Amino acid sequence: MGAVTTVRGPKQDRSRATRQRLLEAAVACLAEHGWSGSTVTVVAERAGVSRGAAQHHFPTREDLFTAAVEHVAEERSAALRAMLSGEGAVRGGKAAPGGRTRAVVEAIVALYTGPLFRAALHLWVAASNEEQLKPRVTALEARIGRESHRMAVGLLGADESVPGVRETVQGLLDMARGLGLATLLTDDAARRDRVVAQWARILDDTLGRGPGATGEHGDS
Repeated sequence: MGAVTTVRGPKQDRSRATRQRLLEAAVACLAEHGWSGSTVTVVAERAGVSRGAAQHHFPTREDLFTAAVEHVAEERSAALRAMLSGEGAVRGGKAAPGGRTRAVVEAIVALYTGPLFRAALHLWVAASNEEQLKPRVTALEARIGRESHRMAVGLLGADESVPGVRETVQGLLDMARGLGLATLLTDDAARRDRVVAQWARILDDTLGRGPGATGEHGDS
């Protein structure tokens, strides 16, 4: 039994590594080539594995791409939470002294202006025309949307029982998505910075912190 265990461990590690490469390659291909140009063969080649190996992990094209977008979305959300909590943005669901509202807004906007959003957008467009893909993407987007909202509430230390807070947090996510769409055509970083600064002020006012309460707008 010891020999079997010794062999199985490395095989499982290789399998996990192959799956990881496929997921990352799928997102990259989707972001660069769109749905029509992102076949299982193209993804397998980019990942450096055979088509058969790809289909072993993901039997269908829909399995591969929905899993890829979900995986990277979860990974980036975890990285965002770790980054901001590590800097003292939020402690125990409460805003840290000094506040980091603008940092939170900037980080959330970054989620919607990078390659993940571009990949997800291609998947949404494809889902509008592909009946097999539509229910998967609809369910995935709903779950990611709920998680994004919960994450934003936690990072901001927001109390959604206060009138207007829930709508303002959701407005932040909708605004970030809109900036992501705009970035597909042109990278207007200066305009984006001004919008981010204004939303940080709006959030501070809505959350009852006041324009000068956190001291974070002095450099904007």
